[in-house]
Amino acid sequence: MDIPEDWSEHLAQELKKEYMLSLDAFLRTEECNKTLYPDKSHYFAALEATRFSQVKVVILGQDPYHGAGQAHGLSFSVAYGVKVPPSLVNMYKELESDLGIAPAQHGYLMSWAEQGVLLLNSVLTVEAHHAGSHQNKGWERFTDTIIEVINREHQGVVFMLWGAYAQKKGRHIDRAKQCVLETVHPSPLSAYRGFFGCRHFSKANDYLKSVDKSPVQWALAAVETGAKTSSTQAMLQNEQITLSF
Repeated sequence: MDIPEDWSEHLAQELKKEYMLSLDAFLRTEECNKTLYPDKSHYFAALEATRFSQVKVVILGQDPYHGAGQAHGLSFSVAYGVKVPPSLVNMYKELESDLGIAPAQHGYLMSWAEQGVLLLNSVLTVEAHHAGSHQNKGWERFTDTIIEVINREHQGVVFMLWGAYAQKKGRHIDRAKQCVLETVHPSPLSAYRGFFGCRHFSKANDYLKSVDKSPVQWALAAVETGAKTSSTQAMLQNEQITLSF
């Protein structure tokens, strides 16, 4: 899978490093007898959906969803027709409380990504039904580099760091040149300890306007049933993957 051209300028050399070659070998072995998510074509979907030059918000996740048909390469997002996951349900609740935006009936966040919201997981692959199975294989170092490049080359980016994991990953972000919003994870296990009422969505837009950037239109459009069905069927057909850097 090729890195999109505008990201490649900053990341191409990273793909040639020993740790990424080791990751490639690991994934090739895994796919011989295991199902991995997301599909190979979606490994770098977050980078494809949000051009490097357009990044203005970063929402950090941890791992891809590990259920069939869920993960498609954007953190917190799921394909059309897939039940909205609990953390995203809570994100929608906070959106409604914060900005009066009614919860969407789907969990497909592509319109956020296309506006410059980089929906980045720390780890970009997972074995089916085994959460965290591809941690500490190299992806974390690669996504650390993505964060470092954004921090170095951009100014006035909003980083939403939800939960201790994301906050640790973003510990080197320059608070003097970026906006860092931190609270607990939107998971049902922690959302009531500070995520609800954090108003991060309006705070992000207020900050973007203060640095002469366009605010994010957080409301998600409805989709037709036919589009949901065909998208879900396509996701479920993808069972095995290979990776070639």
